[in-house]
Amino acid sequence: MDFRSLLAVSPNWRVTRSHPGPWNVRKWASADVRENRAAVGYGYNALTGAEVPTIRSCVAALLVLVGLAMGREAMTLRLVAAGALIVMLFWPESLAGPSFQLSFAAITAIVALHDHPRLRTFGLVRDEGVGRRLLRGTALLLLTGVVVEAALMPIAAYHFHKAGLYGALANIVAIPWTTFVVMPLEALALVLDAVGLGGPFWWLVAQAIGLLLWLARLVAASPGAVSAWPAMPDSAFALMVGGGLWLALWRTGWRRWGLVPLVAGAAWAIMTPAPDLLVTGDGRHAAIRTPAGVLLLRDRTGDYMRGMLAETGGSTEEPGLMSEALGMRCSADLCVATVAGQWRVLMTRSAYLVPVGELIAACRVADVVVSERRLPRGCRPRWLRLDRPTLATTGGVAVSFARGQVATVKRPGDRHPWRMPPRVMPIRKERGKLG
Repeated sequence: MDFRSLLAVSPNWRVTRSHPGPWNVRKWASADVRENRAAVGYGYNALTGAEVPTIRSCVAALLVLVGLAMGREAMTLRLVAAGALIVMLFWPESLAGPSFQLSFAAITAIVALHDHPRLRTFGLVRDEGVGRRLLRGTALLLLTGVVVEAALMPIAAYHFHKAGLYGALANIVAIPWTTFVVMPLEALALVLDAVGLGGPFWWLVAQAIGLLLWLARLVAASPGAVSAWPAMPDSAFALMVGGGLWLALWRTGWRRWGLVPLVAGAAWAIMTPAPDLLVTGDGRHAAIRTPAGVLLLRDRTGDYMRGMLAETGGSTEEPGLMSEALGMRCSADLCVATVAGQWRVLMTRSAYLVPVGELIAACRVADVVVSERRLPRGCRPRWLRLDRPTLATTGGVAVSFARGQVATVKRPGDRHPWRMPPRVMPIRKERGKLG
């Protein structure tokens, strides 16, 4: 008696696709396939260096396979939480890094969005024409891109001081192009390389990637594509992250209350002004923010330092030089700048010693003095002295003259073993008028 005749004799016995019990024939028949997929995923994770995004993807994929084998719904926020818990269990320091935050923020936003009842109803498979199906898929892709961009924007602004605005629109073209053109061409080229015929297909791969890069440059060069953000307060970032998690995790009307801390944190970050003066932890580099942009102290500044100072100052423009700016007086060893119309900043810009008498006289008429070396004891500016001993205690410094605030990288009371014991900053509280 074959399998069909058995079903004819016992019509009440069925092997169904969605049977959740332990005797689901299809489930256990595909166990070997899932084991192979798990092995491939683990091998890819090890091959790529086991970074946080790939670890998260590998853990999520393994949990999905386990969920499918048990007949459970796999793509849920519990899956994301389990992946985050495993990563933090073995690499707890990754929680403070942008890689962990960006990776899990993106997947949390996607899962929470598509778990919403209205979006589930909208995305149900229907008997409809190809055109309507294409429009429905495009709308889902666009909405997903917008939500992901909104979820990643606070994290990118906090860590990199930049946020993109047109990524969701670009992904409508970039994702299908990569999925259906670039990746198949690469796979075909790799297969044909075994017989020495992959050359023409690698040329096609290069052309396809070239078009993708052209799209990226076109979007990046569009007006308003990138917005610059100065360093925002930690509390503002915490409010935005907390509000976003509240929106994602709640399923009832309570989720709307997450907009309150989210909007409050965003408003706080937007209203935070950019610092007027930036000084690196070694005192070698300094930057001043002016209405025309960010100006650098040293003429020969590397690309990394130029970009970092410009981004921290909330500017996307190429930084200029103090020695070439109007209103700045610079020599080979010293530079005097007037900031915010009244604050006089004296900065050393070389390793050569300046005559002590001249340096002390210049310090007396300066509000802030910045130097990479130890200044003489007689150098007493009106407000702030940032020389090598002081910067060893504070780390990098950002000064806002309008609010009279000084933000430091190292904070008093920080007892981490890799940091030096904090000492009191030699800041003179009184601020006299300029002569």
